[in-house]
Amino acid sequence: MNRDHDPYSSHAQAADGAEPRLIDHLIELRARLLRAVAGLILVFVILLPFAADIYAVLAQPLLGSLPESGRLVAVDPAGGFFVPVKLAFFSALLLTMPWLLYQAWAFVAPGLYHREKRLAMPLLVSAVALFYTGCAFAFFLVLPSVFGFLARFTPEVVAMTPDIAKYLDFVLVIFLAFGASFELPVALVILVLLGWVTPQQLRESRGYAIVGVFVVAAIITPPDVVSQLMLAIPMCILYELGIVASRWLKPREDAGTTPGQTPTA
Repeated sequence: MNRDHDPYSSHAQAADGAEPRLIDHLIELRARLLRAVAGLILVFVILLPFAADIYAVLAQPLLGSLPESGRLVAVDPAGGFFVPVKLAFFSALLLTMPWLLYQAWAFVAPGLYHREKRLAMPLLVSAVALFYTGCAFAFFLVLPSVFGFLARFTPEVVAMTPDIAKYLDFVLVIFLAFGASFELPVALVILVLLGWVTPQQLRESRGYAIVGVFVVAAIITPPDVVSQLMLAIPMCILYELGIVASRWLKPREDAGTTPGQTPTA
């Protein structure tokens, strides 16, 4: 039998060609992961000597609502050490988010079409910027308002001495909630680009979206009206911005498409 026309031989050659490509992808993935982790560890080590100072800054929204003699306490004997270290790690994670996302982008970008690359990069940058904006909004506006509201309703016979670990967990949850909620415009644009919804459908569902926003805000925020409103109102505004952005991008996507023809890469 002629080996040049042997189907089994061609399949073996294809398998031999696929295996090196798979190994190359795994090597690239390993390199990207190592770079991402190395960057995170480097920033964490740099921030570690300033962990106590970072916690002092993070505690300002609460301390501003306490009496002059008010202070935080450490219920756990080791909490005074481990809590600032935990905060330094999450601070490093927050600061290196662009670097981590860049490594993920550099790994998947070679497999994307030009049109996908052109859309993915602005969406990625917008997502990072909106997450940072949500965290800043929570720190400078939401937390002082929430703690001021809670302090006014605390009886005078009760001394507010929050635990440093529970306070950190509370603040991290607030940061995550507001940072993720501010991603709403990016999520709407992605849904429109995927063809799951249209800008017209988003406009028609505005009433249901507002009700859903207030329900979500009531679930993920502390049990006070101030924080719920301070999350729900920006989300309603961001919903409108998502509609505007999707209307702006969708015609650009459809501009090069003729009836019955899908966009080319």
